Amino acid sequence: MAARPWLSVCAVLAFLAAWAFRGGQLRVLEVTHPGTGRIVLCSPMDEGEEFILSFVHSVNRRPVYDTLRIVGDHLVVVQSRYDSFGAGMPETSDGEGQLAWDADGWLIWTVNRSIPGLDLFVGRNARHSITIRGVERALADLVEPGSSVSIRSVTRSPVERWMRNCLE
Repeated sequence: MAARPWLSVCAVLAFLAAWAFRGGQLRVLEVTHPGTGRIVLCSPMDEGEEFILSFVHSVNRRPVYDTLRIVGDHLVVVQSRYDSFGAGMPETSDGEGQLAWDADGWLIWTVNRSIPGLDLFVGRNARHSITIRGVERALADLVEPGSSVSIRSVTRSPVERWMRNCLE
């Protein structure tokens, strides 16, 4: 009879371990350095939540703000916001997206394009940054400029989030 309480305790511990490692999966946005696999930023995100990736355009030297949304295990490029035309920037509405002016005189390119993730080189002069829930982080503070980063929507267990310091 003395073994039965231990059996119950072991069953509860086994359940908690299984939940910690496999259950309780939550969506997170991870920014990793592909060369090393090191996670440089991890932030819990809700389905449909948006974040902003911003940079300075390499030709016209003006700011660009790309809004992306978390949709399952992928990202949706919602729109780009910029105040002047430059190389590679949409100049008119077409089959890919709609171009409009907002009340502040900024151009808004609405595209709603689904992508599996985003890989980019952190520019030396582009001042790439990511803004999540109003908190802006310079990517050059996370990796050496000239390095690449990979931005993905993934699910992680409570233990994985803890191990990756993803508890914000």
